[in-house]
Amino acid sequence: MDAFFASIEQRDDPTIRGKPVAVGSERARGVVAAASYEARQFGVHSAMPSTTAKKKCPGLIFVKPRFQVYKSVSLQIRNIFFEYTDLVEPLSLDEAFLDVTENKKGIPVATEIAREIKKKINKETDLTASAGVSVNKFLAKIASDYQKPDGLFVIKPFEAEQFVENLPVSKFFGIGKVTAKKMHSMGIQTGKDLKAHTLEELVRLFGKAGSFYYNISRAVDERPVDPNRIRKSVGTEQTYEQDLMGIQEILFELKNIENELVRRIEKGKAIGRTLILKVKFENFEQITRSKSQPESFTFPSIHKTAVDLASAIDYKNKGVRLLGLTLSNLENPEETDAQQLEINFNN
Repeated sequence: MDAFFASIEQRDDPTIRGKPVAVGSERARGVVAAASYEARQFGVHSAMPSTTAKKKCPGLIFVKPRFQVYKSVSLQIRNIFFEYTDLVEPLSLDEAFLDVTENKKGIPVATEIAREIKKKINKETDLTASAGVSVNKFLAKIASDYQKPDGLFVIKPFEAEQFVENLPVSKFFGIGKVTAKKMHSMGIQTGKDLKAHTLEELVRLFGKAGSFYYNISRAVDERPVDPNRIRKSVGTEQTYEQDLMGIQEILFELKNIENELVRRIEKGKAIGRTLILKVKFENFEQITRSKSQPESFTFPSIHKTAVDLASAIDYKNKGVRLLGLTLSNLENPEETDAQQLEINFNN
C-alpha cells in the first residue's frame, strides 16, 4: 500500500488531502510513524524524530495514529487477496507477497492479476497500492518499490539477472544499511560487484547470509510464499517525554515494559528463549543486550533477566530516552520446484 497510515488519514479527513502529513506525535520526544508523499518530498520519513521532521517541513501536519482503523483496512485488503489465492504471506499491515502461479480465477498472466487487484483495492478502500511482479520474492519486492505511488512494475525472467547486476546493493531487499555500508567499504556497489565474489568468499565475509547474497546477486530466490510464516519475535518499546536518569528510574519504567511484553506474549501465545533489551540514550546512541537460555522465558525470568541486563549497563550519567524489550528465538508462534509468479504489494 502507498503511504498506508497517512493515506488513510488523508482519505478520512478531506482538509489534509494534498498536504504534508505525519502520523505520530509532535511532542518533543515524538516519532513519525508514517509520512504522506507530500511530506516525503521534504525528507520526512518514518522513524524520524518529530522535532527533525518539523524542521525539515515547517508546515507538517501531525495526526494521532489510529491503529485499529489501519488493522481493519488491512484485513479488508487481505480479503481481496484471498479472492485470488490462498498463498498470501503478510509482511506487515500494509505489505504482502502473493503466489499466483495457480490462482482462483484462472487468470494466466500475473500482471493482469496485479492490475485487477489494484483496481479493486482502490474501488473498495479509496486507497492506492503499488505492485511488483516477478518470478520470485526478492525480485517482486524490488519491483514493488520501483514506480510508487500507484505503480505496477514487472521484472521478466529474461531481464532479471541484468536488472540485478545494475541495481545498487543498498536497494537490495535483504541487505540493510549496515551491511550495505560494509559492502561499499569492500568496493561492492552493485549487484554485478556482488556477483563477482564466490560463495566461499561471501560466507566467510557475511556468515550464513553470504549464501543468500550469492543467490540474489544472480536473481535466484527459492523461498516460497508462506501463508503460515513464523513470527520471529515479539516486542515492545517506549519513548519518554523526559529522559530517564539513574538506574532506579530506569528499572521502574522497565517494569511497565515487561508487563506490556507479557501481555503481547500471552495474546500471541508466543514462547521464546532469547530476551533482548534495547536502550537509546539522549544523544540517540543505541545499544542492545541479550540473554539466551535453554528453556523458555516465563514472566519471573523475564523480570529477573531484564533487571540483570539493565543493571549491567554503564549509563555514564547519560539520560535514557527509550527502553524496549523483545522476546525472540520463538518456538511456537503462530517450497515448490515450479517457477512461481509472485506479486508484492508494499508501502
